Amino acid sequence: ISICRDLPNIEVITFSVNGISDLEPLHQCQNLSELYLRRNNISSLDELFYLKTLPRLRVLWLAENPCCGPDPHRYRMTVLRTLPSLQRLDNQAVTEEELSQALVDGVEITAPPARRSVENGWSDSSECSAAGSAAELERELLSCSLEDTNKTREELDMKLVPRDKYSSFFPQETDCNRKKRNNVLNAILLLMKELDAEGLEVIQQTVARRLQAFQKKELQEE
Repeated sequence: ISICRDLPNIEVITFSVNGISDLEPLHQCQNLSELYLRRNNISSLDELFYLKTLPRLRVLWLAENPCCGPDPHRYRMTVLRTLPSLQRLDNQAVTEEELSQALVDGVEITAPPARRSVENGWSDSSECSAAGSAAELERELLSCSLEDTNKTREELDMKLVPRDKYSSFFPQETDCNRKKRNNVLNAILLLMKELDAEGLEVIQQTVARRLQAFQKKELQEE
């Protein structure tokens, strides 16, 4: 997530299922309008302090984080009191009545959370065990990664990836390697949005050379 410090013009970020716990790198993304953070490790709603400075943020998906707590109403009211410009929270439209009620039932967040000593992201040893069984993790990662990838592709006017094609991208890889590779793909698609025509031409030429190399290798193996 630290890469976001160098992407002030980014508009859509999808970081679901990434072990993220600190939102500080997002506070300079002034053009950010949609942020997807479902099922991460965000433990405190105080992290919303870093999103208060984002004037264009309209969509936030924060569900399935520890910060949501046992009281859904208190959680939603606190988020809406802190970010009253939101139009959708956790895939549910925000109403004028909720915004008014949030001033009464929500908790005001006025300071950032205490600094953590542990960096964002899962360690190699915990990456596969954090979401439970291997089968459950695979289903969750495929579902979230496909959703996030297609969201990004839609923003870039690219063709959406069908589920049957997506699940066969890396059939011989482990769950953890598949997750890392999907995250790299999403990062590349997001970064491409920051490039001009000259930069995209460089990408196109590089991809063409890589594909030729892979094709040549496959022919040699055959």
